[in-house]
Amino acid sequence: MQVQVRKLTGSWDLGYALHKHTLSSVYLGDDEFGHPRFDTTRSEPGEALFKLKYRNDWTQVGPLAAQVQASLLPLFGKIGLIIPMPASNVRPKQPVDEIAKELGRLTNAPVFDNLIVKAPAPQGSPQLKNLNTREEKDAALQGRFSINPSITNEGCWNALLLDDLFDTGATMDAVCKTLRTYKKISHVYAASITWK
Repeated sequence: MQVQVRKLTGSWDLGYALHKHTLSSVYLGDDEFGHPRFDTTRSEPGEALFKLKYRNDWTQVGPLAAQVQASLLPLFGKIGLIIPMPASNVRPKQPVDEIAKELGRLTNAPVFDNLIVKAPAPQGSPQLKNLNTREEKDAALQGRFSINPSITNEGCWNALLLDDLFDTGATMDAVCKTLRTYKKISHVYAASITWK
């Protein structure tokens, strides 16, 4: 898988993504139902992620986890545990959780998919993706995340926060700030499959 690693800036200690999600997208006109059609070219990680999320191609989980292990993990300090970002949409099976579990299997690192609790958005509030500015997103995320103190053994660990698509970083920042309130977390590293 071809990657073009990019550094991600935010409230975490260090963060990287494998590649840009979409390399080009050309408008082809509307289909017979009036929906716009595009000829979209994605990076290899972007295409794999697209197939996983929107075509339910679960065979992409292994290659994506292996690529994160090969390309991103050497850039961080020692990882003690992996935390998948809470999903924005409810699905029977969450792509980021599955990649995190496979990465945990490859690295022998425990995966805590219930450490971060996300409160539902207030009734009638717009979806995060429909907000235009970073300030609006930060305000909408205020107080939405909390810690489920599920680490039972003594000690303090470096956490890898894993996401699929990095856009403004507002959600990852909010989760990272929440993680920093938990005394069992030392450094927070951020990894994303792609960036927008």
